[in-house]
Amino acid sequence: MGGGGGAAAAAAAVRVLVVDDSPVDRKVVELLLRNHKQGAPFHVTAVDSGKKAIELLGLKDQGNPNPNPSPAKANANELTVDIVLTDYCMPEMTGYDLLKAIKALSSRNPIPVVVMSSENEPQRISRCLTAGAEDFILKPLKSKDVQRLRNCSSARSPKDAGVRCESLSSRSKPPSDQVAKKATSEQRSQLAGFTTVLNASSVELSHYFQFVFKFILLAYAVLCLRELVHRWSNGSFLSLWCA
Repeated sequence: MGGGGGAAAAAAAVRVLVVDDSPVDRKVVELLLRNHKQGAPFHVTAVDSGKKAIELLGLKDQGNPNPNPSPAKANANELTVDIVLTDYCMPEMTGYDLLKAIKALSSRNPIPVVVMSSENEPQRISRCLTAGAEDFILKPLKSKDVQRLRNCSSARSPKDAGVRCESLSSRSKPPSDQVAKKATSEQRSQLAGFTTVLNASSVELSHYFQFVFKFILLAYAVLCLRELVHRWSNGSFLSLWCA
């Protein structure tokens, strides 16, 4: 019975694959999950790149139209997880690229993916949620974020199924609205700036035309004066006066 209880406890553990190129951030997540005492324990596996995560999950060969690995070798190398927690900003393969690859290659049995980032950018959040991410968490992770991971994992209990991830769709709308408002605000500011430039340009043009007109008048006056001086010097001006 003791062995059966241990097997049940092991089966109840939430298996998490943490993907982050920062060794410090990986360690912080590992310690946070392993030391969390509420609910089922976490079994954490950590890698430093998206490519290693794909290989570890055994999804690399699934993208090959003619895979030919032996079943024993595939089962030995493949890691079964309940959720993938990946950083967004990583070299070579970003967290967003990893998210899309996992969703595409594990379409038969989708693996839940949660993306984390230190930057709270609505466009980035909306992009990941649209691509199929179960959640988007800001770094550094806190104790309150652990339950969000548990609720979005495939190992969540039936009573918790969909509690967080269903509300995620409604929670993801504000960032989208914020993106729309931000885009509208930017368009208005650009339009206002364009109008200001046009007004300034029209003012500058009016000054320019006034300057050109005055210059033409001045040039005409100089020509008339030269003509008068020329006639005066030739005496034609006096002959015209006497006539």
